[in-house]
Amino acid sequence: MSSRSSINISPSGTLIVVSGPSGAGKTTLVSHVREYFVGMGNPLHFSVSHTTRDPRTGEDEGVAYHFVSSDEFLQMANHGEFIEWANVHGHMYGTSVREVEARLAEGQDVILDIDVQGARQIASNESLRPRSVSVFVFTPSFEELEARIRSRAMNSEEQIQMRLAEARREVEHGIQFYDYVIINDDVEIATDCLKAAIIARKLQSSGARQTIKELAHRFRED
Repeated sequence: MSSRSSINISPSGTLIVVSGPSGAGKTTLVSHVREYFVGMGNPLHFSVSHTTRDPRTGEDEGVAYHFVSSDEFLQMANHGEFIEWANVHGHMYGTSVREVEARLAEGQDVILDIDVQGARQIASNESLRPRSVSVFVFTPSFEELEARIRSRAMNSEEQIQMRLAEARREVEHGIQFYDYVIINDDVEIATDCLKAAIIARKLQSSGARQTIKELAHRFRED
């Protein structure tokens, strides 16, 4: 991993949206690319979502999620405190407007690990869409997805079937608005693909264009 910062990959207030069904491996990929960009001297700030579900073993408040009651969540949603929110498998999840907008306004890059419903909301947001890049992560097959979900031993048979049905709907109706689709058949390769998608978007950013203007100005002065 490089420990040098690059002028090509400077923070530019980019929102990186990574989504896909449960079991696709998106959380692992997000973790790997965040480690990579920290090594490049350009951290991707992870926005911690709010959720109404109970904490799982090893999940800490404010690190994995902000755990709130259903009443608290709906009150926040009604007050417009989420840039996106959705009911996923019987629990509500949402991304804070305050946290994301403040970081983007300061030129910091933010990465989200959210579901397809939330990614669709951001894709239709006229303010956020121009500043974002969206990536859909999936497994090589539905059989592989089912195997991964079952290997977790965290869900009942009914919950497994519900997740698989939702995944099929996401693939059939949800992926058309994404900028990139990554098939996670090999974690290392999929991580490299996600890095490439983020770098490609950042090279198109206003920050990159501003750097060129500054270099051109210095060249004229010299």
